[in-house]
Amino acid sequence: MAGIVLRVRLIGGDSMDVVYDGAETASEAETIDHLAAVLSSDTGVIRCRHGDRLLLLYARGISTVEVAPRGAVL
Repeated sequence: MAGIVLRVRLIGGDSMDVVYDGAETASEAETIDHLAAVLSSDTGVIRCRHGDRLLLLYARGISTVEVAPRGAVL
């Protein structure tokens, strides 16, 4: 599956758009379920991209996540 775009709002109030394509799932719904499961765990971390940069986002630093499968709304 192609990556999905996430708008992540951090606890400090800043937000960023990242691309997540780490799950080997067949559908967008399964990818979202996978993200929810990972981020709800105590040690939840996701690997994603912001432009050319690789990021590791830790669940404890995220306040909200919006999913935009066709790209972020700017």
